[in-house]
Amino acid sequence: MRYSHTDQESSAANVNLTPLIDVVFILLIFFLVTASFTKEAGIDVNRPTAQTAVRQERGNLIIAINKSGEIWIDNQLVDLRTIRAHVERLHAQNPEGTVIILADKESRTGTAVDVLDQVRLAGVTNVAIAAERK
Repeated sequence: MRYSHTDQESSAANVNLTPLIDVVFILLIFFLVTASFTKEAGIDVNRPTAQTAVRQERGNLIIAINKSGEIWIDNQLVDLRTIRAHVERLHAQNPEGTVIILADKESRTGTAVDVLDQVRLAGVTNVAIAAERK
């Protein structure tokens, strides 16, 4: 049997890419699982400072209150009366989730208390108020 020059080239050109693709997909899955995704409220808030502020690693729902008293959830301006429905829906999806209230230091305390009240009425007991460490 005689091998021609083209038969040798074609056998060398057939490289099995399956293991390489498997490794790439495994790395992709690894990075997706280990990545921490940061949720944002949708607005910039000037947080108050506190000496006892502790970093909250897992906040599933961030409710932001700006200095003019507007309430934002997931890049949407919401009314105070709809907060309970938003929180109940998101709490049903993840019962162990936490809510973080991100209030501007120049916002009214009454608005933050009203938001906190609506979150608690929705059945969430794990609530944190965001602050920056001094």
